[in-house]
Amino acid sequence: MPELMNLVLIILILLGLGIALYFFFASAKYQREVTEDSDPQKYTIPALVEYVKDAINEITRTNLFELGLNEIEFKKQANKRAELKKALKVCMHGSVEDKQFVKAFIYDILGSYIPSDRINTVIPFNNPFLLTARDKFAIILHMLKKEHGFDALSFLIDTYGLDRLRETEDGELSYVITCKDINDIYDRLGLTLSDNDRLEVITQAVYERYKGLGVIDEIRDMNIDGVSAGVSGITADMYHSDPAVYSTNGKMPFLNPENGNADGRAKRNYESVWIFYKGKTIKLDFLGFESESELKRVCQIIYRYNRGGQLSESTGYRVNEMKDGSRVLVVRPPFSESWAFFVRKFHIRNVTLEMLIRDENAHLPIELIKYIVKGAMITAITGQQGSGKTTLLMAMIRHIYASLPLRIQEMAFELNLRRLYPGRNILSFRETENISGQQGLDIQKKTDGSVHILGEVATDPVAAWMIQMSQVASLFTLFTHHAKTTRDLVYSLRNSLLKCEMFNNEKIAEQQVVSVLDFDIHLVRDYQGKRYIERITEIVELPNHPLPGDFRDKANLEDKAGSFMETAAEYFRKMSDDRLFEPRNIIEFRDGRYVVSNAISPDRIKKMKGAMTEKDARDFEAFCNKYFHRQEGVIA
Repeated sequence: MPELMNLVLIILILLGLGIALYFFFASAKYQREVTEDSDPQKYTIPALVEYVKDAINEITRTNLFELGLNEIEFKKQANKRAELKKALKVCMHGSVEDKQFVKAFIYDILGSYIPSDRINTVIPFNNPFLLTARDKFAIILHMLKKEHGFDALSFLIDTYGLDRLRETEDGELSYVITCKDINDIYDRLGLTLSDNDRLEVITQAVYERYKGLGVIDEIRDMNIDGVSAGVSGITADMYHSDPAVYSTNGKMPFLNPENGNADGRAKRNYESVWIFYKGKTIKLDFLGFESESELKRVCQIIYRYNRGGQLSESTGYRVNEMKDGSRVLVVRPPFSESWAFFVRKFHIRNVTLEMLIRDENAHLPIELIKYIVKGAMITAITGQQGSGKTTLLMAMIRHIYASLPLRIQEMAFELNLRRLYPGRNILSFRETENISGQQGLDIQKKTDGSVHILGEVATDPVAAWMIQMSQVASLFTLFTHHAKTTRDLVYSLRNSLLKCEMFNNEKIAEQQVVSVLDFDIHLVRDYQGKRYIERITEIVELPNHPLPGDFRDKANLEDKAGSFMETAAEYFRKMSDDRLFEPRNIIEFRDGRYVVSNAISPDRIKKMKGAMTEKDARDFEAFCNKYFHRQEGVIA
């Protein structure tokens, strides 16, 4: 009997111990699950980036043969994976369609991974006080993009006057958008986000760190003039050379709130983002890359469309175009003091002269430019960077007779004229590592081109070749240049001819340039960002009277010597006289309106009419009679 009781007791003890162990392990598992689910690091942007990266790698690397799919499903999965792989390679190069395709994948992955009650853990949408200015800007841009598309940023800037000049604490005037601006706008809008909106904002945040272009990813797609980064702030060398200077020493001028971070630390070079909008360079003071490595990553991928070449220490810069036609320049140390990039966008489509020229009496430059193009005049479009030279050139091409084949030479494809005029005979060339601009212009002579367009005359060989091509190889030429005045334009081209050793005499080289150029259209962008045509100048070649040769007819030696000395004196006078041409302003911008200053020379009017159709020639003659036979500066 005692033995039976002992056995029962042992069984009860073992049973109790088993039950205790069961509840212990079950409780531990529950606690582990709760801990993992409530882990604050699980639902952060960096953690989600890693999760999405692993998920997409699994999708693209899985062996489809091991899944046991039928033939139809196998082909469907293979095509889907091939499309995803292709999109992952080019989504960061300006391809909006591929970007949306990749984001759709990320959206689906995150949607099945993040519980609905944890979505505010990733970004505190439910607590505006915890949102950073960067988060608020992303939310604002997302909501505005639903209504305004790629004009969302333009709408934001124009509606709230974010492109106005401001006086900083040190008394300087600049264009800047601050954290306070974004916070105030967010509060004023009072946005209400659905769960889908919140997940889309998170998707964008994950995408731009995974495959996108960091903090400028959405900005780059907007209809603005450009975006750049890494062009302000102190570099690592500056900081490490004397870190105490760049810490919380309030005596330094760049450590006030306008130029430093909230902790008083001067901003680093990777924390700078600038946009170019309507001729104004605006600093996005609330935005910046998280680290130098993130800026470096973006610099290394943003220019790689269509095999953009290798960016290395020996090749410290790269110029390329993106899929949407934007031009991108990337620089790196040791060529530049820090990593930086510049994206220049040409988003205007179907641009016209009427869209660009809007001031009082705008019909004067508009009509004259049309007749200059139809009259086959060799024309330079000059002005500083950002003054609108390329955009004006796009609009001018509309008025070239459609029967004329166009050949374009550029450093990087910027004009994209075949998008604007797909039905015309247009072919563009650009410089490569193995083909120089001079070689490209040489090849153009064999392509049956009537009109040659140079995106920018920036090097001496191209300038010299442009002069030669304008003389013998084309009906007329249009090109852009950075000259400040017409005389500077002529002298710059003249010096290019001399440097290329095409001539060794200044006067002869200058005469060659003057004999080629017809008009100079000079653009200006003032400090407020306003763009306008400052002047349209005709380059008038002064008459070159032949030297007297009557000394040959003199009877005696004394008369011959005297007459020869007069001829020699005239020769040296002509060689020392710097007036080979006269820049004559035809139309000028004065006091906010365009006025006629001078008439076009009769010989040039005759030459222009000879290149036009009969109707255009009659209209041009009527235009000249109306405006060029009146008192100077008076508008009918």
